[in-house]
Amino acid sequence: MDRKEQKTAPGFEEKLQTVQELTAKIENGSLSLEDSVNAYETGMKILGELSAELEEINRRLTVLQNGKETETSDETV
Repeated sequence: MDRKEQKTAPGFEEKLQTVQELTAKIENGSLSLEDSVNAYETGMKILGELSAELEEINRRLTVLQNGKETETSDETV
């Protein structure tokens, strides 16, 4: 099976797009109350995933930045 055939998890941008679409549907009033609640629950779950991804990216960037600062301070000694 080549890469194009493999099903991959949605990326950050795709998840964000889904939340935006769910929000638009809720806001325009086209959903029933039950569907609105379900869309809200789904959106909140995805937002939690996005938040966790952002925290991980921030942690990785901090590690990279700290490593760069360490290299710079080693060079000045």
